[in-house]
Amino acid sequence: MGTETKDNTFKTTNPTNGKTLETYTHMSDQEVQETIKKSHEAFKSWRFKSFEERAKIISAIGKELNTQKTELSKLMTDEMGKLLKQSHQEVTLCSAICDYCASNASEILKNEERELSDGGRGIITFSPVGVIYGIQPWNYPSYQVIRYAITNLMAGNSVLLKHAANVTGTAKLLEKIFKDAGLPDGLFSVLVIDHDQSDAIIEHKLVRGVTLTGSPGAGKVIGKKAGAELKKTVLELGSNDAYLVLHDADIEVAVEKSVQGRIYNNGETCIAAKRFIAVESIYEDFKTAFVKAMNALTLGDPNKDDTDLGPMARKDLREKIHEQVTESVEKGATILCGGQIKEGDGFYYPATVLENVKPGQPAYDDELFGPVASLIKAKDEDDAMRIANDSRFGLGGGIFSKDVDRAIELASKHFDTGMVFINSFGLAEPNMPFGGVKDSGYGREHGGFGLKEFVNTKAIMISEDD
Repeated sequence: MGTETKDNTFKTTNPTNGKTLETYTHMSDQEVQETIKKSHEAFKSWRFKSFEERAKIISAIGKELNTQKTELSKLMTDEMGKLLKQSHQEVTLCSAICDYCASNASEILKNEERELSDGGRGIITFSPVGVIYGIQPWNYPSYQVIRYAITNLMAGNSVLLKHAANVTGTAKLLEKIFKDAGLPDGLFSVLVIDHDQSDAIIEHKLVRGVTLTGSPGAGKVIGKKAGAELKKTVLELGSNDAYLVLHDADIEVAVEKSVQGRIYNNGETCIAAKRFIAVESIYEDFKTAFVKAMNALTLGDPNKDDTDLGPMARKDLREKIHEQVTESVEKGATILCGGQIKEGDGFYYPATVLENVKPGQPAYDDELFGPVASLIKAKDEDDAMRIANDSRFGLGGGIFSKDVDRAIELASKHFDTGMVFINSFGLAEPNMPFGGVKDSGYGREHGGFGLKEFVNTKAIMISEDD
């Protein structure tokens, strides 16, 4: 959220120094209505464009993202505090998503033919449905938008975006980039609105689907509102992903990837490594090396090359994670490093490791959206997997083991999550599905699966004369 004022405006803030970046004004209800109608009108033409015509523009968006990478990356870092080098990586990923969708949509969404029981012919088509409304968070200000927008545009839909208030500048710049790349007016529209206005959009008769990335609480609210209107949703929600360090893990690799997995994007990632479950036989070795590596991280200005960890995106987010750490300690957890709010300007929080993490503590039960790691000892492999699945969440997870075949078996048959990373940590791949189970939501993005989330899978059946 941005800083609200009394005159329907709000301000964005640089989390590095707490200074105001820009002031924005919420759209009027009339402007919102006109934008939705314009989006629908644009869809009516766009839906009949060939895959080749759409792909040409989607590819151009990917190129324009790279052309404006410097400006976009700097703005993302200024608005939410991610390391500048990681902002550059985010834009590169966005461009890759454009390329993947442009290259593969025609094959993924092509008509399918089947023989009918009476000898007739069946055709299955995947038709666009209309205006898709996306409610997106601040932690990956460009990627979260590109992930759903490009997929739906390539499928033939039009897109509305309600972005998190504190990254409004990024939203507006993306809108400009889409336009600069040649996307027709109305197909991608940013709505600078409040929550009440957002509810009205979900109810609007011209809006055909809703996609949200956010917290489980937000997912329940949006899912209920959309369900009441009989509108499909895709929900990508939070998690407290478990990473298993098994007896035969390469400790050096496990520590390196675990640190990266916990503090990448300042630890503010749904699919970040959050609970580290090491089996008893190697627990002490992993703990010693992991705490040493976390304690050695450089906390500072995200624009500097030698910084490992930037600020939290907002002051309230820092307050929340510190409250979760404090409550966990009050309930028996111990701090091995970090755990104290940094003095001075900006919303900094140090890399923190908690031990003696048990059920009933926020560090075990909840999502810690920041650079705080929960370290848990398991008796053996079976116990480690039990602890990993002892969660209401199920977005991602990881396994460190030299026996890759065994790790694959554990991942495929036992890990109750949407994604599992073996000897690595979670980052999105354009050609692999992204999404979770349980309180981490439902539906999939990427890998071609997202292209079919908001289309009409239509059956056409033709009787053949004898």
